[in-house]
Amino acid sequence: MQNYTRRSFLKSIGAGILMTSTLGLPMCSNKKDRPNIILIIGDDISWNDLGCYGHPTIRTPNVDNLAANGVRFTRAFLTASSCSPSRCSIITGRYPHNTGAAELHTPLPPDQLPFPLRLKENGYYCAQGGKWHMGEETKRAFDVIRETKPPDDPGREKEWLPLLQNRPKDKPFFMWFASFDAHRTWDDQIFLIRHDPADVHVPKYLVDAPKTRQDIAYYYDEVARLDYYVGEVEKELERQGIAENTAIIFMADNGRPFPRCKTRVYDSGMKTPFIIKWPKGVKQTGSVCNSLISAIDIGPTILELAGVPINESFQGCSFASLLKNPNKEFRRYVFSEHNWHNHEALERMVRSRDFLYVLNERPQFSNCGPTDSNRSDSQQDLNARRAAGTLTPEQNDVFLAPRPHEELFDVKDDPEQFENVADDPKYAEPLQEMRQIMQRWRDETADTTPENLTPDWNARFTAEKLDIEHVRGEMPGAAKNAERVNMEGPF
Repeated sequence: MQNYTRRSFLKSIGAGILMTSTLGLPMCSNKKDRPNIILIIGDDISWNDLGCYGHPTIRTPNVDNLAANGVRFTRAFLTASSCSPSRCSIITGRYPHNTGAAELHTPLPPDQLPFPLRLKENGYYCAQGGKWHMGEETKRAFDVIRETKPPDDPGREKEWLPLLQNRPKDKPFFMWFASFDAHRTWDDQIFLIRHDPADVHVPKYLVDAPKTRQDIAYYYDEVARLDYYVGEVEKELERQGIAENTAIIFMADNGRPFPRCKTRVYDSGMKTPFIIKWPKGVKQTGSVCNSLISAIDIGPTILELAGVPINESFQGCSFASLLKNPNKEFRRYVFSEHNWHNHEALERMVRSRDFLYVLNERPQFSNCGPTDSNRSDSQQDLNARRAAGTLTPEQNDVFLAPRPHEELFDVKDDPEQFENVADDPKYAEPLQEMRQIMQRWRDETADTTPENLTPDWNARFTAEKLDIEHVRGEMPGAAKNAERVNMEGPF
């Protein structure tokens, strides 16, 4: 009950006129003082693939500069490690099964409320540039859409500066800047920065072989290209003299496009880089926030910063207070989903500071990842090692079938989630706690496990299209009208 009281209090802050924030942030009734806000979303980038998060070789000086002059969050989690469900969740502040768009390539229904629409209705100029992937109905939330496409703009970032330059100058603005970097396939002729394959870090779950190393190096290059455009955005804000009261938020939509990352509910898939730089609003620059936050909290936070009431449809809660006090505790739990992304799946994850629990309702299947990853040289090296019988346990994870119905990881001792301790008697108590929290979240948010989920449309590990009719199954949550449910579950 305490968590709901806290959430209700935070929502009530946005329900009235924000003359002076009770959280101590610089918000007031003077519309001229409302911050400009830019949300930059990288595509398929894991949280630790940036210099400011400790990566030893990847070159991201501009994102690192955001962190050095803002707040860097170390426990920010997405609700889906899959492009369109993740973006639909971010823009509505709702879990994927509550949006009606839980699966890849399903558009957001018209009855769902995108948070930029609330900004637009309250005097903000709202513009989008780059990757879209949320359906036609959601476009009503923006004054202008610049959904750029390759090959002229491989990373989808070239519209960002014109949008900043051509905006109306008499309104505060919100910009949704979404890159295609670092989504496959690689644009290896148009890289701005090159990384040496000899210098890449090969995770334990991949094969340390030349083709995999080159594959990872190309990924680094795409991350670096996104970083370049982040720097160009900052320069444009300085040129216009508006950097002081412009909040830049940097994040990604899901984990890197490699085996055991994208689509997976482990940290390699669900944990996102998350940085906020706002000179006027963040006084303790270079600070680090270790509190848990969820992607569904982003919309409510932006609305609070803008002085806009937070609607009841948002299942997330504003963490704006963390900008003033990054050492403050916020969430106890975050939740994530793995639904159809080329292959039949239904996994649910709950993460606390110390444990990660996974419920797998399709344990008979391997957890192979998406087709773009399955076509990669990294997957081919794994396939070759499998054929030779020389895979390590970490490398064999993507092939494992059947999988455990439940997994529990002690993230203090096992940060990469390699050792499932669900059957260890020493962990009986946390297993039971996380199991109960998961069930409560599923019950309160009206999640379901349909019998007729969308089946595989592609072969696992080879990505070949299956000779079947591409028909969707029942969407998780549909049987309980989860689209209309606003309860958020444990906080």
